Amino acid sequence: MNSLMISFDEAYRIVMESVFETHSEIIPFYDTVGRIMDEDIFSDMDMPPFNRSAMDGYACHKNDLNADLDVIEVIAAGKVPVHKVGINQCSKIMTGAIVPEGCDVVFMVEESEKLPNGKIRFKGTEPKKNISLKGEDVKKGDVVIRRSRFIQPQDVAIMASVGHINVKVRKRPTVGIISTGNELVKPSDIPGISQIRNSNACQLNAQVKRAGGEAVDYGIAPDIESVTYDRIKNAIDKSDIVIITGGVSMGDFDFVPAVLERVGVKILFDKVNVQPGKPTTFGVHSNAVIFGLPGNPVSSFMQFELLVRPLINRMMGYAWKPFEFKFPMAVDYVRKSSSRLGFIPVSINEKNEVIPVDFHGSAHLTALSGAEGIIALKPGLNSLKKGEIVNVRQI
Repeated sequence: MNSLMISFDEAYRIVMESVFETHSEIIPFYDTVGRIMDEDIFSDMDMPPFNRSAMDGYACHKNDLNADLDVIEVIAAGKVPVHKVGINQCSKIMTGAIVPEGCDVVFMVEESEKLPNGKIRFKGTEPKKNISLKGEDVKKGDVVIRRSRFIQPQDVAIMASVGHINVKVRKRPTVGIISTGNELVKPSDIPGISQIRNSNACQLNAQVKRAGGEAVDYGIAPDIESVTYDRIKNAIDKSDIVIITGGVSMGDFDFVPAVLERVGVKILFDKVNVQPGKPTTFGVHSNAVIFGLPGNPVSSFMQFELLVRPLINRMMGYAWKPFEFKFPMAVDYVRKSSSRLGFIPVSINEKNEVIPVDFHGSAHLTALSGAEGIIALKPGLNSLKKGEIVNVRQI
């Protein structure tokens, strides 16, 4: 085990190099939002499948726009034209309907005038074509969705349009969550003296779901080594990733690292030069990867976003990257210590300026609810000036 404190970049590299990928499964296309595509999807037809009217109007030959036109039929969407449009003729047509063969323009109803003799006259100036040509969006055989894409609602519409109703996606990694400590009680319980409700597991459960994983809560392990051992072993046997909160610092009851080694986990690092989250631990097992996150809720939240969330996505073949924005500082900022890489929760004001949230340390859970992003301060940097441009990572 590496007992020296390592940089965050080194920790990130080690985590990403420990990825093993999940398998695939076939699910209905309407259940795929938020999943990762594991196949290319091809179109089984041209789109549009025919020359289609983009407007309600009149289809005719452009050379006849200066003539009075006889209306030979009305073409509704879904109806096949019956008559061929000849010289000085037109067909009234609805949006989405098939444009009659040979017609090269559809002028809008708003640009038309109905004459007393029943004929139609174009009263505009230079008409737009208003015809979507067959295959101009997609040709039969084209790839419409590529493998490794994070599937969004608009992709479901595409799958429906090409008839791809059973879709191959990557399985969600199963993430076992274990909380440690005698001080923890369930959220539904009234805490006794020296007890607190277990907010970490609830927070991590939500983070796992947002990241695309499948969370399984293995409950609270008391500060009894044999119980902790059994709980961790059970989670490792049934999970792709195991997250343990608490028990990874230097207290008398922080025996999680020793338990991990007994269970067969090879610990690759146990300290990271970051604030918050220094005692973050990471190890590998033949069946799973394991994170030991600090018990403080802000620390566990931050380290999940920085290390666990990218791993979950990489396991599904998706190279997730958080959104980052460049904004100026709204105020001067000074931090107490600059020895570690600092991650500071921030909010954005109405002028798109960055304001560090009122943050009292890694146990200050409610600070995160007012945060829209985080900024990073390199080791040795302890202050930022008003107006200085910073990268804001969305959370």
